[in-house]
Formats: sequence, C-alpha cells, structure tokens
Amino acid sequence: MNAPLNLVALKQQIQTLGQKLGFDAVGIASIDLTQASEHFKRFLAQGFHGQMNYLAKHGEKRFRPELLLPGTVSILCARLSYLPQPQNEIHNALSDPTRAYIARYALGRDYHKVIKKRLLALARQIEARIGPFGYRVFCDSAPVLEKPLAQQAGLGFYGKHTNLIAFKQGSWFFLGEIYTDLPLPPDLPVRKSYCGHCRACMDICPTGAIIAPYQLDARRCISYLTIEHHGPIPQDLRPKIGNRIFGCDDCQLVCPWNRKAHLTQELDFLPRHGLERANLVKLFSWSEEEFLAKAEGSAIRRLGYERWLRNLAVGLGNAPTSPQIVSALKARLDYPSPLVREHVAWALEQHARRQGDASGRRTRLQVKLPADQLGDIAF
Repeated sequence: MNAPLNLVALKQQIQTLGQKLGFDAVGIASIDLTQASEHFKRFLAQGFHGQMNYLAKHGEKRFRPELLLPGTVSILCARLSYLPQPQNEIHNALSDPTRAYIARYALGRDYHKVIKKRLLALARQIEARIGPFGYRVFCDSAPVLEKPLAQQAGLGFYGKHTNLIAFKQGSWFFLGEIYTDLPLPPDLPVRKSYCGHCRACMDICPTGAIIAPYQLDARRCISYLTIEHHGPIPQDLRPKIGNRIFGCDDCQLVCPWNRKAHLTQELDFLPRHGLERANLVKLFSWSEEEFLAKAEGSAIRRLGYERWLRNLAVGLGNAPTSPQIVSALKARLDYPSPLVREHVAWALEQHARRQGDASGRRTRLQVKLPADQLGDIAF
C-alpha cells in the first residue's frame, strides 16, 4: 500500500521545481472564484469587452474550474518575467514617431508556446515523483481567469490599470496555470492593493481607457484596438494611438512598481528581426510573405496581414509628414482590402491637413473606399 502524500512537502517541491525551470514564482490557488466572477460579469454587462465575444462564452466554466477540467481541486499558478530591455530604451522607442512601437511582450517568441511547454515540463516532473495525476496546462488559451487565480496564489496584487503587480517585479510578466486534482494547500491571496493615491497609469493612458481605478473599458484600450478589434479603428481614437501598432505599454512604463522590474533571463522573449527599433515605413513595405515569415512563432502573427497594414497606416498618419511616408501610403491606395484602403486614405488626409495649401494648388486624389465611405481626399 502506497504511503499517503505529504501535500505540504509536495507543494514545496513543486515550487522549487518551478524555479529551476525558470519561473520567477509558483503559487497555489483555490478554485473559489466567486468574487472574481461577480466583477467579470459586471465587466461584460457594461459591454467593456467590445468585440471579444469569446469572453462571454463557455458559461460557468470560466468561474468554476472543476467544470473546465473535472476533478480539479487546486491550481498551480506560475509567473515568468518578459521585460526584454531597459525601460529607458522603451521610452526612446515610444517617443520617436517614425518608429513602430510594438508592445514589449510580443517582440520575441509567442509566449503561449513558451509558457505551456514549461508548465508541461513541470507537470511531468511532478508525475515522475508521485506517479500519474490529473492535470491540464493553460496559458491565455482557454476560459481561465488568470489574474484572479494568480492573485489568489499570492503572485501579485491588482493595480489600478487592472494588471497584476508583483512586489519585487512589477507587472512585466506572463502567467500560466496547471489545473490539477492534487489537493495542494493554497497560498495566501494578496487581497489588498498597494497603489495608494497613485493614478499615474490612469493619467497617462492615451485614450482614457482606464475609466476609474481598477476599471478598464477595453473598447478604448489601444491593445484592444490594435489586436482584438477587427474592423475600422474609430477615427476619434486614431490620433491618440500615435506610433503604437501592436499593443500598448504606457500604463506599465509609468507605474512606480516597475522601477523594481528586472530584465528577463528567457532568451525566447528577446526581440527578433529588429522589431524593437524598426521604422513604420519599412514595416509597411513588407509583403504578406515577409510578414508571415518574420512573424512566424510570434504573437504578432495572429493579427494577420490586413490588420498589420491597418495599424501601420494609422501610425504613418500620426507620424511627421515626409516624402517617404506619403509615398509609402500612396503605394497602398489600391490595396485590395477596403479596411486597409480606408485607413490609408485617412492617413493621407492627416498629412494633407498638416501640409496645408502653401502653393495654392491642390490635386484631387481619388481613393477607392467602401460604398458607404466613397469620396475623395485633397492632397
């Protein structure tokens, strides 16, 4: 007869194994998500999720882990830092309007694959010690309330920007989970927020998406608009996007807790293809084949080429006027996608307005737009 498991000792072993595998921390969460589910349901009821309809699917599985994976009684939550470069370099990239700014999490390999592979290795090492057990690994890939679970596992507290913040690492990290039938003793949750009176993240948000402390209207969030949103970006928000073509890091860059953040030790998260310093015109000139090749294995690839061009057109419309930028935009005026053509036309209009009519001569530039947006632009 096998001796009963010492669950306290096993938990300590798991946390040690997780750190040896490169995770910054591993904690254990209970499966009671009652409080988090109420907050999430209010978020959905207010329509703050925009087009992210997948957030409203799956019924109670998101709030009751035992429905997603029958037999689940505890959850291993892991945290892994991804900050790829010093924050002053990030500020430099963001402050140059001719450079394409990509959220720092997306500069390296797709985090979904990296984290899940690491979690699977952790689960197998546990299995090698105790024998078969029930588990399933997740990383932003299923109806899982990652941040509430990580908070319950003691891995961080909620900031006013709705990101999770770790005391010694700030918020530049990924999360992943292992749902398991092992009744491991849970860690103490971090219920309190330590933001105090600070509202730097709320004040810096270019589009005012953080509408109140701990409340985000995703429909105004640049990360949502450039990644999750599939249609035209609202015209009133386009100028506020600046050069951000994939995601946004502003709220993290100003957070005082991120002064403590350290650079990642994970080579897979380091920038590839020079994307941390690429300019807008160069990326806009990529063919679809180039985009697919250089975005392979990256979180950027899920955007697709059409929305890649859409976002770049907005960035180019916000950049200082130059012959190179205007020429690059004109080259895409006949692009097959109405979505791209409309954003290119808008971008050219921004430059026409800035340039004015110094010579007194204006050429009417015919632009192919969707039927409900037919018109021409003066340039």
